[in-house]
Amino acid sequence: MTQGSAVPTVTTRTIPFRAWQTWVRITEPDDARAGALPLIVLHGGPGMAHNYVRNLGELADTGRTVIHYDQLGCGNSTHLPDAPDEFWNPQLFVDEFTNLVAELGLSDYHLLGQSWGGMLGAEIATRRPAGLRSLAICNSPASMALWAEGAAELRAQLPDDVQETLTRYELTGAITHPDYLRAADVFYERHVCRTVPTPDDFQESVAQMEAEPTVYHTMNGPNEFHVVGTLRSWSVIDRLDLIEAPTLVAAGEFDEATAGTWQPFVDHIPTVTSHVFPDASHCVHLEHPQAFRAVIGDFLARHDS
Repeated sequence: MTQGSAVPTVTTRTIPFRAWQTWVRITEPDDARAGALPLIVLHGGPGMAHNYVRNLGELADTGRTVIHYDQLGCGNSTHLPDAPDEFWNPQLFVDEFTNLVAELGLSDYHLLGQSWGGMLGAEIATRRPAGLRSLAICNSPASMALWAEGAAELRAQLPDDVQETLTRYELTGAITHPDYLRAADVFYERHVCRTVPTPDDFQESVAQMEAEPTVYHTMNGPNEFHVVGTLRSWSVIDRLDLIEAPTLVAAGEFDEATAGTWQPFVDHIPTVTSHVFPDASHCVHLEHPQAFRAVIGDFLARHDS
């Protein structure tokens, strides 16, 4: 790399986690800014891999290291398609994160989670890890009951024929029928990612999840608004007062994570701010990447010390 180049250095590695491997992607700035703590990014799904949040690596342009990883069961990490349903639970992923921080030798860091990643971030923060300096919860619900309520509200706003198609195929269980998938896409185009065509990074995460859907189907269900998996009763609301780290809650105006789903974070986390991005949905970071990174970058800089 030539002197003065603004191009960050990207390296990948795997680290052991119990009997398995966690794949890690580290983006290091060419010109590190003094005092800028590393940012760890938690992807969503569960089971959607890091690809669709990969562009957050561009925060390295502000002089900080950005760490992505594929959570167990997806992407480049170990896949366990034969693991029983009860294996896939939030504590598993908290333990994987704790192991990652130890293996990378991180003493102080920021944490950003998108969608399920924000749920996981909240779970981690309630444990009060010593090195956590800030938490960004992006496009995430505080409970799956609230998520289901929000999804039902948004679904009721879809055209009547789309609603009828979704309900008909769900009742028969034929949720892989092309007509059902086309109807589901109407919801996705309104509330998941409004960018047309869908960004390649997002398509990569979807493709790897569809190729090996164990984690997503087990914990969530077949899609974003028909949640029948093991997370369906999950809630962190009664533990939010345990979070000590300064927290940013971010969402989009048309987000499938509706305002009611994330309001408990604002109500119960002791030190919290919130930001709603206009003309954006669930993947704000793909729809308005520069605006998203600017808000996140400012928040991180305020809590570097």
